[in-house]
This record gives sequence, structure tokens and C-alpha cells, in this order.
Amino acid sequence: MIVETTRFGSISVAEEDIITFSEGMLGFSKIDSYVLVERTDDSLFLWLQAVKKPSVAFPLLEPQILERNYKVELEDEDRKSLKLETSLTGGKVFCIITIPTDPTKMTVNLKAPIVINLKKRIAKQVILHSQDYPIRKSIFSELQQHCATNQRTIFPSTDATSYQAIHISEEMGTLPKEA
Repeated sequence: MIVETTRFGSISVAEEDIITFSEGMLGFSKIDSYVLVERTDDSLFLWLQAVKKPSVAFPLLEPQILERNYKVELEDEDRKSLKLETSLTGGKVFCIITIPTDPTKMTVNLKAPIVINLKKRIAKQVILHSQDYPIRKSIFSELQQHCATNQRTIFPSTDATSYQAIHISEEMGTLPKEA
């Protein structure tokens, strides 16, 4: 199927790569279908693009890029709604990035990550009650260091690059183990 987007143009998406948020996301409860999108040039950010709402897309990062020891301890209710086992095998975590007009003031929400069950392609934005993570952590200098170490740039120099949907598979990784 083709997903029309405001930011990325038309993107070809396989039905099996659509991620369902049965409860929607915080502030977007009526939008339940999303797809992960990436630039074809190995950009740092991924995007969570709403399938039926072209203007809704959230920049994402894997939290371990910013917090090496980031842990997700799901509440029983969250684990059940995500249909994840106790070991959390088969899940992937992303955090939402806020990029204001001045990108040096960008922040990450470590308190309410997106958790995806890769096998079932269901997701939920969870609130980590038992961990003391910030809702708005400044990240620009950390991203600069990460990019310098890995020979990448935060914002690639050209927008002529195309975007593509990411194939959802269990090989994408697993959640960090609970402590």
C-alpha cells in the first residue's frame, strides 16, 4: 500500500510493517496505525509516521544512544497489553525526540518510551513509573559526541534523500533485560 505523508512524500508500505497502537499515543488516542520510516542514507533518526494522518510523524531514537544503562521495567498491565513475556524477548524500545526551531534545544522523553512487540506488530507508549527518567532531557551535545564517534551527522546536509518504510521483524532487536 502507499502511505501519503506531509514530510516524506509517498512511501510504499507492506501491510505486515504496520504497527498498531490499540490505545493510541499520549495526545493522539484516535490514531492507531503507524509505520517506522528511515532515510535511505543511514540518518540518525527514525520516524514513527501515522498511516492515515499525513501530518503526524514523530522522530525517534533508540534510548541506548543517549543512556547506555537505560532499562525498561514494564508494569504488568503494559506487558499484557503488549503481549510480551516476562523476559521481554521480542520487543524494541524507542524514545520520542522533540526538535524545536533551534535544534540545539532538542530533547528526548525518556519517561514515556514507545515499546513495540516485533512479532505481533503492536505497540504502546508506556510511562515508566518505577524509573526516574526525565520527560525532557537536553540531548544536542550528546548527539554531537555520538555522531563524531560514529562518523555520522545529526542532520544530513541534503533533503534530496528518499525515505522508506522499515520492515518489522524480530531480528530488529530485543528490549534490555530488566534488573
